[in-house]
Amino acid sequence: MRTLLLTLFLCAGLIGQAQIDEMSVEGNVENLPVHEYTLTIDQKIVNKAGKDVMGMTINGQIPGPTLEFIEGEYAIIHVKNNMDVETSIHWHGLLLPNFYDGVPYISTPPIEPGETFTYEFSIKQNGTYWYHSHTGLQEQSGVYGSIVIQPKEKTLDYDKELVVMLSDWTNEKPKTVLRYLKRGSEWYNLRKGTSTPLNKVIARGALGAQLKFWKQRMNSADIADIYYPAFLINGEQTSEHPEFKPGEKVRLRVIDGGASTSFWITFGGEDPILIAADGKDVVPVKHNKTFIGIAETYDYIVTIPQDGKIEFKITSQDGSGTASTFLGSGKIYPAPEVPKPDKIALMQKIAKMKMRMGAPALKYRPNIDDPYKMAANWGMKDGKAMKEMSKMPMDSKVNKPNDDMDNMNMKKGEMDMKKEPKMSSMKGMNPFSEYNYDYLKSPNKTAYNKDVPVKEILLNLTGNMQRYIWSMNGIPLSEADKIKIEGDQVTRITFNNLTMMHHPMHLHGHFFRVINENGEYSPLKHTVNVPPMSKITIEFYGNEYGDWFFHCHILYHLEAGMARVVSYGTPRDPRMKEFPASTAVADTDQFFTWGIVDAASNLGRINLVSSDIRNQFNLGAEFGWNKNMEAEFTYQRYLYDYLSVFGGVNIENATRDSYDSFTTTAVAGIRFLTPYLFSLDARIDSQLRPRIGIGRNIMLFKKFSAFGYYEYTFDFGWVNTLPNGNNFQGESLWSAGAEYFLSRDFSLMASYDSRFGGGAGLTVRF
Repeated sequence: MRTLLLTLFLCAGLIGQAQIDEMSVEGNVENLPVHEYTLTIDQKIVNKAGKDVMGMTINGQIPGPTLEFIEGEYAIIHVKNNMDVETSIHWHGLLLPNFYDGVPYISTPPIEPGETFTYEFSIKQNGTYWYHSHTGLQEQSGVYGSIVIQPKEKTLDYDKELVVMLSDWTNEKPKTVLRYLKRGSEWYNLRKGTSTPLNKVIARGALGAQLKFWKQRMNSADIADIYYPAFLINGEQTSEHPEFKPGEKVRLRVIDGGASTSFWITFGGEDPILIAADGKDVVPVKHNKTFIGIAETYDYIVTIPQDGKIEFKITSQDGSGTASTFLGSGKIYPAPEVPKPDKIALMQKIAKMKMRMGAPALKYRPNIDDPYKMAANWGMKDGKAMKEMSKMPMDSKVNKPNDDMDNMNMKKGEMDMKKEPKMSSMKGMNPFSEYNYDYLKSPNKTAYNKDVPVKEILLNLTGNMQRYIWSMNGIPLSEADKIKIEGDQVTRITFNNLTMMHHPMHLHGHFFRVINENGEYSPLKHTVNVPPMSKITIEFYGNEYGDWFFHCHILYHLEAGMARVVSYGTPRDPRMKEFPASTAVADTDQFFTWGIVDAASNLGRINLVSSDIRNQFNLGAEFGWNKNMEAEFTYQRYLYDYLSVFGGVNIENATRDSYDSFTTTAVAGIRFLTPYLFSLDARIDSQLRPRIGIGRNIMLFKKFSAFGYYEYTFDFGWVNTLPNGNNFQGESLWSAGAEYFLSRDFSLMASYDSRFGGGAGLTVRF
């Protein structure tokens, strides 16, 4: 094993990456050998998780075929769209001309139904990469595949290789999933077994921590948004590879092609040797349990045991599912189990930290972007913790490049293996400290010349789970300006994650340095995972042109606004004249419509909502079988995350228990989500009657929630003549009830309402 590591280390040093890649140019100007592929995207019934559903395939399969190239070839790839909707292909991690990057309306035309688009570019790198649709949510439906680029000369010692494409699968339509997230509910957590109802919280002695979370308008520590019935490796939940023989060294090219799932990777048998990350070689290191963020790639070399087979296992980050593939034959060398995250313990640990959560995903004045002020107001507030966090290397100096390979410490012919980072002090305070890149070290220095100008950018990563809006600096893509950069300078971006979720951030068309404890030897990557309440700094040299997409690679976060366009300020490609970028931007600010119907023995109730990021239309009606009714239509405008103004019309019966006459009034007011997650409605109607209402829903037990609402109307006689010469009259209404979830769309409910009395029935969500 030591001999293998030494060989790999020396080889990695010999093929060290260039610090600055050449600007991409169109056309086969160097007359490179051509390697041509044709990909056909179509719709097809598939079964990946026990149910026949409509998926999207590439050349009839999910995942699509592996595209294999040799560094120095010229790729010509014809992509034919056999579907009835637009599509596209983005070549993730490849350095190529802007026009062929594959983001429709930003850099590349969409591929219309029945049409074929030809991508062509020089292959000027080697390693493991992948491709996927960048149109809507098509990647979730199956439009993704792998890319393998061999170096001109083989330098690493292994016998065979295997592409290992990881993914997640839902039997729901992806747009239905996003609509459900926008609507908000606990069902996905219930289905995964990751919900934290109040009875569990109290039983664990975590009520104080829960109250701190509620105070900051958060229900619990989020890990993953969506329920998946299956996680896949190369399209299967389990698979075998008996073709690998005892003693063979196998290179595994692992790609996380999940739409919204990061994984823990574990191996049976001896610890594998990690040799590359995001296609770039790293100093070889033994590394078994590895966290792979969405869109990242890692390459390993494993040795097949003499008497058995290795289990390669993936576990979803939230512990809701696994998948395995087995390498070799004979008895199983099982992979270590990854414990399921303890969300209540995590919540308790976070509650002890001095931090301010709940930074707005939607600012009141999006045209004023002050990220440093936001960073000062939100996030970590513990001075000691901040000091410890600041000790993480930021590599503030921009150093001269150095191509010598004296970063080896050789003793008696053995390699000084890079050890796991020491973070005992951090682990005691930061529950996310294990998510780091300190085990990745470039074989060459990656720092830039000290005389290169540097532009500093701070991007706070922000989100709102209640309305499912994701943004940067509190500004979603639809309200954001481009991030302007210049050529021949270093752009240094610090990500400050102010949310409780991980965000794998991907910059198209570039590699960047991820600054870690290895300083000048910090690794080069195209995607970086930013843990909750943490900071990570990247930097890259500007040597391209045009506009490049920059976004969170959780597909649903991207579609909910967590994206930017990085622009060199060069003129737009005239071939894009008919494809305005505003079309792609508008795709992240669509209207979604949902509703709830209660059919009970005492009343019938319907609520319909249609909402985009800022605007919302609400229609509600309640009909009691005792001849009481109220209906209301309002338009609502969100000023920021938790505050909105509204106006509309209200209709209700003028006399209790009678439909003989009705009162119609105009209404206007504010709606506010208070600390501790109470929904507040303060309004006044056209009869100058103020009214205040407040409501709350709490998950008490698994699948069982309780809700309550109270409102009070003040009538000072400013318009109406009050009886008996009174100068004030008040009216209160209240309701309370409980709900038991049967499925995503159905619940049993029981309630009592001061107008309609008590009853029970069925709730339907759609």
